Amino acid sequence: MTNPTPTPGIHHVTCIASDPQRNLDFWVETLGLRLVKRSINQDDPSTYHFFFADAEGNPGTSMTFFPWGADVPRGKVGSGQVSRTAFRVPEGSLDYWEDRFEEYGVDYDDRIERFGETVLPLRDPDGLPIELVEVEVPADDPTVPWTEFVPEDAAIRGFHSVTLWLADPDPTEDLLRTMGFEEAGTEASEHDPGDGGRTRFAASGPVGQYVDVVSAIEGGRQGHGTVHHVAFQTPTDADQESMRRAVASKGLRPTQQIDRHWFRSVYFREFAGVLFELATNGPGYDSDEPLDDLGGRLVLPGTFEDRREEIEADLVDVTIPRAETAEADD
Repeated sequence: MTNPTPTPGIHHVTCIASDPQRNLDFWVETLGLRLVKRSINQDDPSTYHFFFADAEGNPGTSMTFFPWGADVPRGKVGSGQVSRTAFRVPEGSLDYWEDRFEEYGVDYDDRIERFGETVLPLRDPDGLPIELVEVEVPADDPTVPWTEFVPEDAAIRGFHSVTLWLADPDPTEDLLRTMGFEEAGTEASEHDPGDGGRTRFAASGPVGQYVDVVSAIEGGRQGHGTVHHVAFQTPTDADQESMRRAVASKGLRPTQQIDRHWFRSVYFREFAGVLFELATNGPGYDSDEPLDDLGGRLVLPGTFEDRREEIEADLVDVTIPRAETAEADD
């Protein structure tokens, strides 16, 4: 078959949280990302779906959450999961971030070095493992920093990488090559499980270009504080269909295209059980709200709008953090 157009990298990462307000406060105020879409889980409209991204909601920048409430048990990171999600931050900004984490009581660890880069590990209030990685941000970088709470010289600039923990990495590594990732090196680390080292795969895009694969035997369980799925960019419908066919040729079972309103998606579980998504780059988060107003209202896509009164009654009230409110309270 014809080789698919290689993915430029990560499109978005979707995770599970518990308390919606705490989730909003951390990702908007503490980490400084913009709430670009406040919506619902289209498979479970009784719960929110929050999208946090750069100033324009560009592909490769959005971390999204299903805040399923306190009744959902805490998850455990293990084999068959995305174990870490890493974000790019400008060189020299980790001192700022450590000071900020001290101020906000964020759980973080000592810096480590990986593939010649400095990494600051931390966890969100649900225990979700996150990393900030210092990078040299080029002048033509496609991300647009959001600076309501965090200055531009420290602001998060989209994804750096995800780390997969897999009991048998070989089939997934072959799949990543099919998707257009190229092996970029292997490095041993005392911070990773097992003794097989960490293998890095790189896509062509400047944002979200890395997938690291680590051998891990101990299984995990889904719950708040874990990643639900990782989405990769297939910018156009044609790109997505060619990638879907390539994935199916490996013996996997991708879905048909599903309209997610702001992008169109195909889902499949890779060989170790990690849920992968292929997502188009359009129509985009500003297709139903002006860019200046992103995240300002509850957006109910498609036929869900006809059920607004019912859906709103099931959702808890939340307040979006605003810098001017924070200053007024000082």
